Amino acid sequence: MSQNKLLIDVGSTYFKVCANNQVEQHFRDFNKDIYDDLLSKCSDTISKFKKDEVFICSSANGGLTTLIIGITNSFSLKFATNIAYNSGINIINTVLYQDIETTSIPSDLIDVVIVVGGINSVNNVFDEKLFNYLGNLRFSNIVFAGSCQDTEFLKDNIQNLVVVENIINNKLHVVEEPLKNYLTNLYQADIEGKEDIKHLYDLTSNQIFSTPYIVNKTLPFIDSKFAVVNPFILIDIGGATTDIHYSKDLSDDNMVTENEYDRLVFKKLGVYKSKESLIFAAKNNEFVYELLAHLKVTENIFNEDSPKALRVLMQLAIFLVLYKVSEAHPLYIKLKLNLLKSIVLTGGITKVLSFEEAEDIISFFYKKILTSDIHPSIILDSNYDIWTLGITQQKGEKQCQ
Repeated sequence: MSQNKLLIDVGSTYFKVCANNQVEQHFRDFNKDIYDDLLSKCSDTISKFKKDEVFICSSANGGLTTLIIGITNSFSLKFATNIAYNSGINIINTVLYQDIETTSIPSDLIDVVIVVGGINSVNNVFDEKLFNYLGNLRFSNIVFAGSCQDTEFLKDNIQNLVVVENIINNKLHVVEEPLKNYLTNLYQADIEGKEDIKHLYDLTSNQIFSTPYIVNKTLPFIDSKFAVVNPFILIDIGGATTDIHYSKDLSDDNMVTENEYDRLVFKKLGVYKSKESLIFAAKNNEFVYELLAHLKVTENIFNEDSPKALRVLMQLAIFLVLYKVSEAHPLYIKLKLNLLKSIVLTGGITKVLSFEEAEDIISFFYKKILTSDIHPSIILDSNYDIWTLGITQQKGEKQCQ
């Protein structure tokens, strides 16, 4: 890492500052603006760097939410769901269009609605049922990535509709990039639009990126820092979310063609902001009591606020995220975990869990869920090398706002 760069990562619970290969980590003070909090704790370090020497990324907002409306489960919904997950978007619900009149409407505000369906040689895919449903739905953005023959009809009836290229071509192959670029840019704009984050441009003249984007862009050259063998997954457990970055050849369902590595985000599996939902997921897992017994704790651990309880929560997060992408209970994309050669752990977890504790829970998962006595090699990114490597690779200054 270059000696004349200051690296800052703003998370939902901590922020990290790295200068001269030394990383300091601080709990955020939620009574303060992020900018003021940073300066109150790190002003001496920050003052030593010029704005073009400061590089910042953030995962503080926890990501965007989406609801997807599609014509078929096997094509439009499947393709759009895959693209949304790999763009780091949190999917609240998917709606099969034929059932739209009987589908419940979420009460929460949806960041972006995705409407997909039909190939370009087909028209009249959607009708008034779509407009009636949208009329009762609270959302901030809406994008259409379906049959181009329906574009004008939908634009005439849906305010502020964004149209991108159909995700399905006439050969029923996926066209991923236009929708993925739209969602990625929307996520980036959301980060930059947060007042706390915008204020950080007083410190830097460089683009502020999302932390998951930075981590994902590091993966093709991760072996320059670690003895990682493909195929591998990287698990990043944070305060609000847990992310899995994975080699795309681990999934038969993966429609993505451009990126070698993709990402899934689990918005409710964090150990601080999402602690209660993590505990709820653990309590409702069919293996919870065997798992707690293996860890030599009882359910009372969930009521504790102790270093031991935090370590258990992190072990549970590892187990649950592997479980959710396994053949036992694939909630999202099913990954071929039996083919894994390496599991990389990064984020705050590496400052709390020992290697032995991480290996213990992964070994338990492989024995219990995959009935295998062999588990992948485990690598702990204890010095945040993946983050620092990724953020120093980003080029270009911030565009005019």
